[in-house]
Amino acid sequence: MSVRRIVPNIPIGAGVGPDGEAGAMRANAAFYGLLGLEEFMNQGWIMTLASPSRPAAQISVMTADKTAPVTPDMSVEVTDVDAAHTALVRAGAEIVYGPRDEEWGVRRFFVRDPNGRVVNVLSHR
Repeated sequence: MSVRRIVPNIPIGAGVGPDGEAGAMRANAAFYGLLGLEEFMNQGWIMTLASPSRPAAQISVMTADKTAPVTPDMSVEVTDVDAAHTALVRAGAEIVYGPRDEEWGVRRFFVRDPNGRVVNVLSHR
């Protein structure tokens, strides 16, 4: 198993700005666009921005994870999510959510790291 990418998940407050969540998403896209990032994926509650020349260089902004009980602090894409899950369970890590196949084409689970941060561990199907 190897890591493909690590993406910070930046929380944005619901209702931020005059246009609510949609306005907050647009404001983040515009701001990070000035740094060369472009919208890669947008579910309405999470938007991922990536570098066109280096697609693994990404950040996500999200209001809240609409499909899970908590909002993760970062995402780690691995080549084998089930192997990662097995290794973390064997090590006694706290699994917060999943594993689960999500409708947008990923298999994922959330685990709490030693600092209390929630990590979304995923693989694309």
